[in-house]
Amino acid sequence: MTYDAVVFDLLSALLDSWSLWDDVAGDEVTGRRWRVEYLNQTYAVGDYRPYEDLVAEAARLQGVGPDRVDALVARWDELAPWPEAPEVVAAVGRRARIGVVTNCSNELGHRAAARVGVDFDIVVTAEAAGAYKPRPEPYRRVLDGLGLPAERVLFVAGSRYDIPGAGGVGMPVWWHNRIHMDRGELPAPIAEHDTLTPLLDELTPP
Repeated sequence: MTYDAVVFDLLSALLDSWSLWDDVAGDEVTGRRWRVEYLNQTYAVGDYRPYEDLVAEAARLQGVGPDRVDALVARWDELAPWPEAPEVVAAVGRRARIGVVTNCSNELGHRAAARVGVDFDIVVTAEAAGAYKPRPEPYRRVLDGLGLPAERVLFVAGSRYDIPGAGGVGMPVWWHNRIHMDRGELPAPIAEHDTLTPLLDELTPP
């Protein structure tokens, strides 16, 4: 595969945000329940609403204390990349332009992107796009920012909903399914792996 740019989901494809939510919540079961509720909120919300408001609403619905929301934001800079992510993304960046599209605020999105330890050509947040993925606006904004047609930009998904989201605007989708989510009846990506490492073997050097 040869592409002019590779764009990544940030909070699932490149960063282990699941572990931070679990730790802040106090245990894995509560953390996963809170995180899944938040994801359901973002997928249903439509136009952008403040990220912290959605996180707080999800916490309330799942019986998680409001102090945990403040703790999550306070500990945001503890987000850790998946072990192979910095090396893989840096190597991809030597072959193509690189970017991220993330479902959070401008401030938290840029702070999270910095945790990867690689300089991205473009960072697009839900706040900047005015909508959350899998709405088309965030994907279109990154394409506009790169000035490239969709078929020349590979999207590396972290969530299964990025598959129809990015695919819906014409981007081929490579799924980093780290936590082995069930794809259900969603369209098949061009590839699916539980680590980022195979991405390098599947990208043709320029």
